[in-house]
Amino acid sequence: MNRRQAKIKQVAENRQAGFVVVLEDIHDPHNAAAILRTCDAFGIQDVWFIFDKEKAYNPKRVGKSSSSSTNKWLTFRIFKSVAECKAALKKFKYESIGTVLHSQAKDFTKAKLTAKRIALWVGNEHAGLSESAIAACDRLLKLPMRGFVESLNVSVMAAICIYEISRQRQKQQKWFHLNAKSAQKLERDFGNR
Repeated sequence: MNRRQAKIKQVAENRQAGFVVVLEDIHDPHNAAAILRTCDAFGIQDVWFIFDKEKAYNPKRVGKSSSSSTNKWLTFRIFKSVAECKAALKKFKYESIGTVLHSQAKDFTKAKLTAKRIALWVGNEHAGLSESAIAACDRLLKLPMRGFVESLNVSVMAAICIYEISRQRQKQQKWFHLNAKSAQKLERDFGNR
């Protein structure tokens, strides 16, 4: 086994099971690229894009230099509506967690984030999650802000949330990583990319 094959095997075995990041109408492809890099770093394989109001772009082509081409290694799905994405998540019994600056949102740092399947919803840089996305989420969470600013850059916020969900889920070792069969399938797929 050469170094490339060994790295592919290691990465496939360390991918998380049951964690999808949903990006709704992210306007700036550079923000999307930064989020993709974070997803790869934390072992998230699946990133789903919703392009409803924003002009669609190809996630495989964004940020090729800034994201170290991590988009080559991730799996994308593209939806034209929140309803279409929510239906796909519901089919596989994902708990949808929306990140919002909303009066009904609970403190992210106090939330239990250990579900077997979690979809983290991240909204547009300017408007946040749409009302339909908020309605589609099972829970709404917000990062507590203790300074003068009311929010963070979308990629920074996503990174903090991805880290915390990953940290909590890793304690549940029985379902954190892909099972052996899924990891082997992903390893073969990586070998063909």
